[in-house]
Amino acid sequence: MVPVDQILSLKGFKFPGGSKRIEHWENWLLTDCTDSGQLPSNLVHPIALFHIPIQGVDTSISELFKLGMVEGAGSVGLEGYDWEYFLPLYEDIDYRFEGEVIDVERIQTESGGIFDRFVFRIELTNDEGELVSRVTNSWRFWRKR
Repeated sequence: MVPVDQILSLKGFKFPGGSKRIEHWENWLLTDCTDSGQLPSNLVHPIALFHIPIQGVDTSISELFKLGMVEGAGSVGLEGYDWEYFLPLYEDIDYRFEGEVIDVERIQTESGGIFDRFVFRIELTNDEGELVSRVTNSWRFWRKR
């Protein structure tokens, strides 16, 4: 099992950060897979916030698993997510992405299971430096004893 001090040391870890543009084709596909109509005026569908911010900070799901020292995709669960919009998110605009791990906690369940709560936050800003959106995700990394 991952030592508790090793996993707790991830709190404050900063992702590399970067820029990303949500292309029209990508927004179209994401919106289509939700079985809803396309949004007007090049607005980005909220479903994009599941993966676009992770790509925007120059990482990937598999790199997050590696960071959390997870033994396989089957040992990860989504505990919750919070998407905050401060301004509309549009296609074909470059956004800046910055993020960090804001909380890590080892938890033992009543049944004796052990997981690490891994919470990270990513903020999207526009060219003017205005905060457009904030994504906070909480994952569970289940540990074998």
